[in-house]
Amino acid sequence: MKTRFFKIISFSLLILMLPISCDKNKKNIIPYVTVDFTIDILSTFYTELTSVGGWVNVTGGYKGILIYRLSMDEFLAFDRCCSYNPQDPCEIIEMEESGLTMIDSCCGSRFLILDGSPIEGPATRMLRQYRTMYDGRYLRVFN
Repeated sequence: MKTRFFKIISFSLLILMLPISCDKNKKNIIPYVTVDFTIDILSTFYTELTSVGGWVNVTGGYKGILIYRLSMDEFLAFDRCCSYNPQDPCEIIEMEESGLTMIDSCCGSRFLILDGSPIEGPATRMLRQYRTMYDGRYLRVFN
């Protein structure tokens, strides 16, 4: 009898705690925003993208998009929203002077430019990365 009562109480507590833990996990998810635009990298707005290692911030995504030229034919695009606390308006990713990492100066998280993975700070999730397609002049960024 006591064992059955203990099982019922344990199961009830587990059920009551589930919404709290699910809610906590949802707080750290970057909201999905449809992204699909094309830029002319020869435009004066994007001159930084004409050389390898160049980068620009553009509008779009959840908190803006950082576009980085990895090689002559390859570009990377990341949402500027930090994966630590996406709803905090302060949490915005910036490129560091080294050109190899990105940082959120509010929480101190650093991310590797090659894939957006966290390398320092409280963030444990990768940055949201968008797909890119380049034809030699026009760069399409999309999800």
